[in-house]
Amino acid sequence: MRSGIIYCTYYLLIILLMGSCMQPQRWEVDIFETSESGNKLTKLTAFSDVDVEAKITILPQEQFQTITGFGGAFTEASAYLLNQVSQENRQKILEAYFGASGAKYSLTRTTINSCDFSLTNYSYAPVAGDRELKHFSIQEDLDDIIPMIKDAMAISEEGFKIIASPWTAPPWMKDNNDWRGGKLLPEYYDTWALFFSKYLEAYRAEGINIWGLTVENEPLGNDSNWESMHYTPQEMAGFVKNHLVPKLKENGHDVKILGFDQNRDEELKKWVDVLFENEAIGAYFDGTAVHWYASTYDYFPEALQYAYHKAPDKHLIQTEACVDAEVPRWQDDAWYWAEEATDWGWDWAPDDQKYLHPKYVPVFRYARDIIGCLNNWVDGWVDWNMVLDRQGGPNWAKNWCVAPVIVDPDQDEVYFTPLYYTLAHFSGFIRPGAVRIGFENTDAALMTTAAQNPDGSIAVVIFNPTETSKGVQLSLGKNSTEFLIKSKAIQTLVIPGS
Repeated sequence: MRSGIIYCTYYLLIILLMGSCMQPQRWEVDIFETSESGNKLTKLTAFSDVDVEAKITILPQEQFQTITGFGGAFTEASAYLLNQVSQENRQKILEAYFGASGAKYSLTRTTINSCDFSLTNYSYAPVAGDRELKHFSIQEDLDDIIPMIKDAMAISEEGFKIIASPWTAPPWMKDNNDWRGGKLLPEYYDTWALFFSKYLEAYRAEGINIWGLTVENEPLGNDSNWESMHYTPQEMAGFVKNHLVPKLKENGHDVKILGFDQNRDEELKKWVDVLFENEAIGAYFDGTAVHWYASTYDYFPEALQYAYHKAPDKHLIQTEACVDAEVPRWQDDAWYWAEEATDWGWDWAPDDQKYLHPKYVPVFRYARDIIGCLNNWVDGWVDWNMVLDRQGGPNWAKNWCVAPVIVDPDQDEVYFTPLYYTLAHFSGFIRPGAVRIGFENTDAALMTTAAQNPDGSIAVVIFNPTETSKGVQLSLGKNSTEFLIKSKAIQTLVIPGS
């Protein structure tokens, strides 16, 4: 996304007092900003003198979770749209997400069988009663999803991990014989476990290795609006322990298993209590997956802390998030910075949960949520669709949503929304293997997080949702520098490793 970044370099100089001598020393700090006023991951080049209002001190000796990555999802909707635009625009979008000059996505997700963001309902095992899955085929993915993943792999210099999630088993395996709702029949537990194994084998044959699996997308259901299948936590634990993990081990698959995969509210506590009740059952799970839809502003730090402390040696990964129940605003950056968006809960949440779903600023929701998650032990954060059209689809269930990149295939036009740049502030600078580190911040209005990358560099992300610009002093040991963050802005500061 070269057009979105101003390529230039500047150096902030400070003088260190060492002993009784004054010795000049260069402290190289690159600052990138995205703001309501128009910056889009812009590398800043100059500052006038600032009045310091906030002091942020980086504490690299305080270490927390290791970062798995950031990214978005390979859905059939996104992959189909990339096939509808010109090759030039297809490449532009993939470079923006996976290229060295773009967001450098490192953790992604895809679907097993169809979901609402598919063109229609489909399963890799369409033949009823096929217990041995002799007719299993991923043919449905060969036109769109698999080519998109392969093209992204070719562009990505460091590679990326893929988490795969089913929305439902094929209807013939379920007690209601429907795509929506219902439960997996116990007599098909072994067949469904074999289904996962065959999926991993088929994708591996295409040169695509799946890093992780969630057992079921949203096991509490979605009121049967689109593909879904219900589990209790006890049922999921039993399926994983007695069927899924044994089958995967039997067939030589080494893959991460993530439980839950729904909203990080009070339900998260109930699920981790079961999935990590003791070491015997917890050993079958590599972590917990969560979504953000329980609130437009609350990232539920207490629930995340609870989940972490229940399984401190396991992954805690945000696997889905989007501006839902909205049709994208086309070429209208101002909307993404304005308090205008509403979600499903604006109309449909129970009365006792309405307060969790007010109107909100889309950019703010992303920035606040990612920082809040990172500061509460989440080690990976994955957005939903990478690309949607001007309607917010295609989506067979008409469950319209917003994506960071919107396309108009008829006009062969691409719109990189402010959400794209917001995500890139994290994915582009906090790399896999980074360790979140401590900080002190004197201004509660500025949200902050920091991580030290494997190469020793430190990325500091600062979010200013206020209506005024603020002078900031950033300190690390004896080094410090001063700069301005604009009103309604996000900044990433990169301090090179020594």
